[in-house]
Amino acid sequence: MRDATDTRRAAAYAHVTAEVTGIPLHYPRPRAWWLCFLPACGLLALFFTALGVLLWNGVGVWGLNIPVNWGFDIINYIWFLGIGHAGTLISAMLLLLNVHWRNSLNRFAEAMTLFAVVCAGLYPLMHLGRPWLFYWVAPYPNSMTLWPQFKSPLTWDFFAVLTYLTVSALFWYIGIVPDLAATRDRARSRLAQVLYGLGALGWRGSARHWARWGQAYRLTAAIAVPLVVSVHSEISLLLAAGPVPGWSSTVFPPYFVLGAAFSGFAVVSMIAVVLRGALGLQDLVRPLHLDMLGRLLLATGLMTAYGYAAEVFDALYGGEKPELSLLADRLTGPFAWSYWGAVIANFVPLQLLWWRGVRRHPLALFLIGFSAMVGMWCERFMLLATSLHHSWVPSSWRPYTPSFWEVALFAGMLGVFLVPFLLFVRFLPVISAFEVKEAMFEESEEKGGGHAGA
Repeated sequence: MRDATDTRRAAAYAHVTAEVTGIPLHYPRPRAWWLCFLPACGLLALFFTALGVLLWNGVGVWGLNIPVNWGFDIINYIWFLGIGHAGTLISAMLLLLNVHWRNSLNRFAEAMTLFAVVCAGLYPLMHLGRPWLFYWVAPYPNSMTLWPQFKSPLTWDFFAVLTYLTVSALFWYIGIVPDLAATRDRARSRLAQVLYGLGALGWRGSARHWARWGQAYRLTAAIAVPLVVSVHSEISLLLAAGPVPGWSSTVFPPYFVLGAAFSGFAVVSMIAVVLRGALGLQDLVRPLHLDMLGRLLLATGLMTAYGYAAEVFDALYGGEKPELSLLADRLTGPFAWSYWGAVIANFVPLQLLWWRGVRRHPLALFLIGFSAMVGMWCERFMLLATSLHHSWVPSSWRPYTPSFWEVALFAGMLGVFLVPFLLFVRFLPVISAFEVKEAMFEESEEKGGGHAGA
């Protein structure tokens, strides 16, 4: 009986490895991949066009003005960085908590984090107007013995994003090394063997390799988890530390962190549904995983709703005229569409996730995630545009309208995200095969132990 169980288990493990490594080696849907990749390349070309216009003419091509000297660039910076938070939460935090359902989701969630942070990091550089001088905000010995202002949140921003990008890249790469080795061993062409072998760093799966890998993986996860909180808390201080109506709130750090997790889980849910259907991964990304994503989306969405309520309560309880005027402007002013768009898109479809059947339905989960993603973008627009155009002095109020090149740069930035992500899906293992097998082993051991005890 034991030999038969071991044989079935070995066959199941071999099937998981073959299914995961077979995607980059023998891609199952090449036509569908090209249909996605070519439009993404078109968006990437639009990005380089908009970037060239920006560098040639300066930030004057954007619709920025005084007092709205932040526009689409910082709005999308916060939005993209928020999207990247869910990958670290799903992968690093749940790894430390030994939650095994993460194993089918963590690889592409980590890749999403990496590419979203890259997109976010490009926006402040472009906002400088002279991005080739970005290193001026770094502390380095220069000829004029000048140092950055370490009390400024803008300097904290530089270190926070750079650290988060570095740790995210290391965490993703450490996690993928064993699967790169498995892909190397199953590759037929010499070029694939060499390329995957270089990425695998000589991995042979020895006990010593696994011990060192486990130490590095968990240590990087322990570093990454507090970065989730610190990075978006620091971004909130860019706003909360400024004397602008609607921003001076102590609720901003947790509000921003939870909103970032909410938008990130929404995008992970969309990616999970698309990859599950496009690559035929129904036996690896099961209804259980969709259900857990739905629960996380519902929980973080309700926490974000609390932040909305806290903002309204603070304005009404404080009774300051500028805050009340701003609240009225958000509800009925020229940018009221962004406030009500955020409220409706974020929280109305979200209530469907109270039902288990909706959480496990791929199309319903995808649409709810898409609605949350749009709603969170509306929220970022609302926070920036309404607060800046409606400043303390009514004589300085001025509307803000994004220019064509701002919109084009945002659309192109979607290409910056999609092109490397689609290349990742095509050429690298999108699911962690060895972690899925580890979860299968522990699940079978628990069932066997339960039967033995009974």
